[in-house]
Amino acid sequence: MNGFLFDENLPIKIQFTPSLPIIHVSILGDSPNDSQIWEYAKEKELVIVTKDADFSDRLMVDLFPPKIVHLRFGNMRKREFHSFLAQVWPEIEMLVIDHKLINVYLDQIEAFR
Repeated sequence: MNGFLFDENLPIKIQFTPSLPIIHVSILGDSPNDSQIWEYAKEKELVIVTKDADFSDRLMVDLFPPKIVHLRFGNMRKREFHSFLAQVWPEIEMLVIDHKLINVYLDQIEAFR
């Protein structure tokens, strides 16, 4: 695992310091499609961080998928989003080592192998 690939529905810049790099999909050009994001993440060994359920669904049909962190909570103000993510990020980083899917809710985090 070489870092995290933030989907286009997430901020380009974050306000906390993760242990691994965070790259935003905007580096792939304007509005890359899910397949481009998926393949880039696999090629570069990045964990996809998204609010898009399509990636969680796709995980089930790929023999060697990239890991996914699915943020499963509604929209919130930018400051609240950064604060919440900074609070749960250490646990996410720990869980993603041994799990291929991490579902992040406001009140819990689920991890699946």
